[in-house]
Amino acid sequence: MVVKNKFKLIALVGIAFSAVSLLVHLLLANYSAGETIQYRPIADAIYQIGQKFRYRKLWGSVRSLEALQPYANPRNTYPVPRDHNGFLYAKIYGGFDHVRSSICDLVAVARMLNATLVIPEIQESLRSKGVSSKFKSFSYVYNEEQFIAALSNDITIVKSLPEDLKKERKKKNYPTFSIRYSASPRFYIKEVLPKLEVSQVVGLVIADGGCLESILPKDMEEYQRLRCRVAFHALQFRPEIQALGNLMVARLRASSRPYLAFHPGLTRDVLAFHGCAELFQDVHTELIQKRRMQMIKRGIVHGNLSIDSMLQKRQGLCPLMPEEVGLLLRAMGYPSDAVIYVAGAETFGGQRSLIPLRAMYTNLVDRTSLCSKKELSTLLGSESSIPTNLHNPPPQKTKEQLMEEWNKAGPRPRPLPPPPSRPFYQYEKEGWYGWIAENDTEPDPSLMDLRMQAHRLIWNALDYHVSVEADAFFPGFHNDGSGWPDFSSLVMGHRLYQMASSRTFRPDRKSIVRLLDTIRDNMYHPGNNWTASVRRHLNDSLGVSGLISEAKTSKPKSFISHPLPECSCRASKPSQVPDPVKGPDGRVLYGDEEICPEWLLRSLEMVLVDSGDVKDDPDELPDDVPDFVLLENSGDRNRVEEGRVGEQSEEIDPDD
Repeated sequence: MVVKNKFKLIALVGIAFSAVSLLVHLLLANYSAGETIQYRPIADAIYQIGQKFRYRKLWGSVRSLEALQPYANPRNTYPVPRDHNGFLYAKIYGGFDHVRSSICDLVAVARMLNATLVIPEIQESLRSKGVSSKFKSFSYVYNEEQFIAALSNDITIVKSLPEDLKKERKKKNYPTFSIRYSASPRFYIKEVLPKLEVSQVVGLVIADGGCLESILPKDMEEYQRLRCRVAFHALQFRPEIQALGNLMVARLRASSRPYLAFHPGLTRDVLAFHGCAELFQDVHTELIQKRRMQMIKRGIVHGNLSIDSMLQKRQGLCPLMPEEVGLLLRAMGYPSDAVIYVAGAETFGGQRSLIPLRAMYTNLVDRTSLCSKKELSTLLGSESSIPTNLHNPPPQKTKEQLMEEWNKAGPRPRPLPPPPSRPFYQYEKEGWYGWIAENDTEPDPSLMDLRMQAHRLIWNALDYHVSVEADAFFPGFHNDGSGWPDFSSLVMGHRLYQMASSRTFRPDRKSIVRLLDTIRDNMYHPGNNWTASVRRHLNDSLGVSGLISEAKTSKPKSFISHPLPECSCRASKPSQVPDPVKGPDGRVLYGDEEICPEWLLRSLEMVLVDSGDVKDDPDELPDDVPDFVLLENSGDRNRVEEGRVGEQSEEIDPDD
């Protein structure tokens, strides 16, 4: 009996040791696996703001930038001139980003010329026949009354020319200037102002997205702040767009969860301009090449039709593909159930290009999944109907033409005639499906195409609002070097002005592509060394080093994409103000912000007290979260944590 009890005891002890051993092995495997995602936070509630919870390392503010506050008020006396030199009107062509950038420049030009500004015409909507007559150009997207009232202390704005001048304008009796991109102040003073003083009315045609150079002389800083007041205060969307945008943000945060906005930047024009056709396959590549051929004929592109797309991508000239962005977000630690909003009215390749990202992040949404068709159609107003079948089939060949082709078909024996063609479906007869296989040249835009161009202004306005309010923003493509303003850069500039400490990623595409090239053969199972490198780069892009890099690249192209230091102040003690960082040309890149005035500091204190916000120690973290997945945003702690990641990775895979 005693022997049997001893055997039972030994068996129980053996089973217990086996269970413990198995548990230890599972924990070690989970700790040291090479997967990018090693964890999922049990509760996204590590620290609290008001009634909402945030996971600090993914959604928290960037500590090093919290002192920067928006301050675009004039620094000196800045009254509206009483006597004006005449009226300035403008026609602005292009998409949402071109229009927004041009309006900001146009107001600064009007102030420079001491001219009364007529509300500009947005031709993108006027060209589209059948658009609701309820809206008149500018008011199709923006709030006219707000625009006039917000700038009443800067310039005089009227809705239209006086009747007598309007008649003369129709007769084209006034000089009109076609403004090239980034014109200098000297051009307006020397060329435009004399004509304005003589004729009292001058027209501008703006087509490239910006009519004033980005970086102005030091003595013209007030014009830079005027641009900020236009972009971030005066240019508000009409009430219906704002209301639906706020509703979309509320729906995204309905469960008290944060969300990340992602703009792919995959537009046909951008891909064609930079020669990124080979990133796609089949007919999409042919579409991009046809658009590039058009740009070459018009003189927009100076280069060859065929170009090495992978070389362009390695130089940072092509957008990051959605799949690559998904891998980067996984490397940062965003869980698979994170809410991601896809912005942008046009994503070349459609939903097909988003399939890999959707496989990694199931909560991938856009405006069509957040809003009903009725809510979206209400923004458009009542529009005239367009015939649904716009396809014009190719003309039928006569019997004589067919016989002539047969006689010229070449030597006998002739090949068998092709089998009867299958019937074409309706969706294959519309858009590019209908012409890509039948014609060598792209047809002119149809009535529906023109209407969709107008609709994109509103869809981009909604996405802009949602992206600015997002808890984090990731651009798939920005600052492409072409000189054109782009959606992502405008969003990043607005977020930098409104709340500099918000999590706005500023990735360097050249560095990102180099990192991605190292794992092409094993993209979904990279080692921890690669994960640490990605985190290091993206965390640095959130802070001061990211701002300095953007000041070198984005600001020379578009001021409102990087309105520092002119439009900000620093809410910190003079002893805590960092030394200015200057570029090779002597231009200040970071750190020359003024100290915020007392009234602004007092209002900030009142806001903090009213909201009950308490700044927790950033190092206070729950014990159940492994250290190697928690990286600080910047500073020495970031490097220490990344060093731990490197040490752990070397123990697992020294050849990684």
